[in-house]
Amino acid sequence: MINYNSKIYIAGHNGMVGAAIKRLLIKNGFINIIGKSSKELDLRDQAAVKTFFINEKPTVVIDAAARVGGILANNNYPYQFLMDNMLIQNNLIHTAHENNVQKFIFLGSSCIYPKLAPQPLKEEYLLTSSLEPTNEWYAIAKITGVKLCQAIRKQYNKDFVSLMPTNLYGPYDNFDLETSHVLPAMIRKFHDSKLNGHTPVQLWGSGTPMREFLHVDDMAKAVLFALENVLPEYLYNVGTGIDLTIKELAETIQKAVGHQGEIIWDASKPDGTPRKLMDNSKMENLGWKAEITLEDGIKETYKWFLEHVKEVKEVKM
Repeated sequence: MINYNSKIYIAGHNGMVGAAIKRLLIKNGFINIIGKSSKELDLRDQAAVKTFFINEKPTVVIDAAARVGGILANNNYPYQFLMDNMLIQNNLIHTAHENNVQKFIFLGSSCIYPKLAPQPLKEEYLLTSSLEPTNEWYAIAKITGVKLCQAIRKQYNKDFVSLMPTNLYGPYDNFDLETSHVLPAMIRKFHDSKLNGHTPVQLWGSGTPMREFLHVDDMAKAVLFALENVLPEYLYNVGTGIDLTIKELAETIQKAVGHQGEIIWDASKPDGTPRKLMDNSKMENLGWKAEITLEDGIKETYKWFLEHVKEVKEVKM
């Protein structure tokens, strides 16, 4: 039985998602939370992970650790995106299973679903057709993690569950232009251009693809919900159920940042998946629902960015 004294290990506790989960758990009275930085514990090292679990004996593991990035990073570093994510999750899932962890919450991404799957995306669409080529390396790794958790659940009847969020954003995001996702990259671009005299901002693609965005604090609430309840199925989508075009996103961010220059779309660059909207009905039917609007979330994220602009996270491959 999970209680406020249960030892909870958050893998990736310093990242955007892990930090949000840690803040929320502490706020809600969980007092025995542990985490290790990547320098303290390399999750790609099976022996090190095994030693950590033997010494710490966590009751719950929340896997928010991953190598992440946008289209550019996935294209440039396919081996790292596939291998590093496989090593991280496989070591955590297998070692948690071996050490009788009571609950394992695996976090993935909506990119696990096929590129041209019907919209909105339902959990049963997994593995029904081919993936989006620009992020298939990351997607294949995450699909394997989902299937490992499903296999343990099926074969050993353990409480291993996977939550698949839509595009996440918020405090502690990665704002490095080479490796970031679209929303934080736009914040950085519009901010830099504003400081440079409101110069034009060039953005990738046509602006027509549609995307859904979830504030990381809402994602943390979904994890808390999964922690406090036994979810009856192995896989759940986590999103808002609302999407918008990348052009509309750019205009919303431009307004929040206060950039007054031109937006130039580079249609020679890839758009990625045409649309990616999650069907969240399974989680909502159980009692969880997103609360933060996109406009409010972007304003809050930009405020955080301004307060931390000198030390915003930049990922190096």
